[in-house]
Amino acid sequence: MRLSPWFWLLPLIAFAGSALWAADGTVWPPLPPTQTVILPLAQIHTGMRGVAYTVFQGTQPEPMEVEVLGVMKNNNGPKGDVILVRLHGAKAEYTGVVAGMSGSPVYFEGKLAGALAFRIGQFSKEPIGGVTPIEEMLEIKAIDQSRESSPATSASVASAAHDAAGGAARVSSGANGSLPAPLINQLQAIETPLVFSGFSQEAIQQFAPQFAAAGIVPMMGAGSVSDKAQPEPIIPGSAVSMLLVRGDMDIAATCTVTYVDPQRLLACGHPVLQFGAVDIPMNKAEVLATLASPLNAFKIVSTTEPVGAFVQDRQKGILGVMGRQAKMIPVTLSLTGEANQQYHFEVLSNPRLSAVAVMSTVFNALHSINQYGEDVSYRMSGKIRVAGFPDVAVGDIFAPSDGGQPAAQAAALSIGDRFDRIFGNPYDAPKVQSVDLVFDLSRDRLAARIESARTDQTEARPGDQIMIETVLRPFRGEPVIRQVPVRIPSSAPKGTLRVLVSEGDLLDRIGRGSGAAGKPLDLNSTIAQINKDHANNRIYASVLAQNPQAIVDDKVMPALPLSVLNIMDAARNPRDLMLMGESAVGESSVAVDYAVSGAQLVTVTVK
Repeated sequence: MRLSPWFWLLPLIAFAGSALWAADGTVWPPLPPTQTVILPLAQIHTGMRGVAYTVFQGTQPEPMEVEVLGVMKNNNGPKGDVILVRLHGAKAEYTGVVAGMSGSPVYFEGKLAGALAFRIGQFSKEPIGGVTPIEEMLEIKAIDQSRESSPATSASVASAAHDAAGGAARVSSGANGSLPAPLINQLQAIETPLVFSGFSQEAIQQFAPQFAAAGIVPMMGAGSVSDKAQPEPIIPGSAVSMLLVRGDMDIAATCTVTYVDPQRLLACGHPVLQFGAVDIPMNKAEVLATLASPLNAFKIVSTTEPVGAFVQDRQKGILGVMGRQAKMIPVTLSLTGEANQQYHFEVLSNPRLSAVAVMSTVFNALHSINQYGEDVSYRMSGKIRVAGFPDVAVGDIFAPSDGGQPAAQAAALSIGDRFDRIFGNPYDAPKVQSVDLVFDLSRDRLAARIESARTDQTEARPGDQIMIETVLRPFRGEPVIRQVPVRIPSSAPKGTLRVLVSEGDLLDRIGRGSGAAGKPLDLNSTIAQINKDHANNRIYASVLAQNPQAIVDDKVMPALPLSVLNIMDAARNPRDLMLMGESAVGESSVAVDYAVSGAQLVTVTVK
């Protein structure tokens, strides 16, 4: 049988479709090398041509040619050098340097040189980027102590690092050994797109400032999160995701893998959070498409099956451990009343991000239901379980405020405040085991202000009980009258006695705000103080005596003699002790079905 002349060209056609032809005729392989050999920074010079790998669509990395423009010294922290490169190839030149591309491995002569991690400017017409040298990323691997290094790779890595450290001086570009100042000033880390799956646009916008304050600028990227199987192995150039929230709502950040060994991988080439040691789920990812845009070019990503956990988030990249399971905080959020839904999700356990992760998910769950409206209120109950400590009680009513704050936002901020206080103590590392929240929805604006308070007993004796009549003014409703019983302390001296009729938040602000200069509390005292917080759906009557009181840590000591106060003041650090001119020598309250605000003073003469 005589074969067609085209038969002999089929292998070349197939190869040309998957490989990259460089300008000088070099053919780059379609996939990264299976054996990792490190190229020291000292051997990199202007004009070198190499190849980088990243996923433009699907799961297989694709090659793109890179050309070295120079090495910029001290551009990523002290002694943190950056290799400046220009990308070549149809796809790279069309999309430019896009969000999600950070971590793309860069090879010269088949040796790994580093990770594409920076871009130049916002509207650059050329695909110019910066590369973090691999030996600086390998320092993260040496820092991590979560598992012993793989014997098969530790020797080669150590040898490469030693060779790089002892190499010749680093090469720079330009006549004076540096690059133009405008390029240096515009060098910035490639954004890591955050995919918010199951979130409304309002929820993302509402908490974008809190994410930014915690170290993340939400770079909105389209995509999704699932647990579907992805049989393709993780190799250099693969997409990998960090999950901050997973379940009925998901938040995932995706970048590109730079280096892989049997136990660990390095990715990104720059920090995602830069929290140091972390414990965050690591998942495979599939790139659905790469969107080219001068303003916001990014990869549309679908996060898939878990493969381990990220354990280090450092200046030069992130490190993940294969097969490790991250410890997340399970959250159950139930809606009752006019809404009947339940959400299950997990949030990362992290001092800086857990609070904002919980706030954004709570707000999103409340705000996204069909029953949501401007006048909707919530009766909240639940608890936060912390290993080895009493449960943290949760309970309040949240209604829209006169200033326009939605009830959903007020509820989210309340939960976030508790998380901030739990994680903010400097003595104990809290292990939050679970969060259970129940929100009973009401279409009425359950808010009322204390309009007036009075008593028909202007005189009383020590030990007597008087009734204080309080008038509440609900939102667009008729006045509501409630009576609060108050007992005059048996130790009350003759003279004027003041009774503060108020909301619970005011009493908490007085207690916590006045003690702001005191020493930080340990976790046990913090939880005790949280559980002593006053509910906002009660009217409180606090009897104030003209005697000083002391607050030590979370303990209140009312009506102390001056002699005792003098001894305490001399014996303790002034930061441990707070003195107040008046003592709350008695407190009573009544429950109402409103979020109460305001305060009034009532005066009684003790005979």
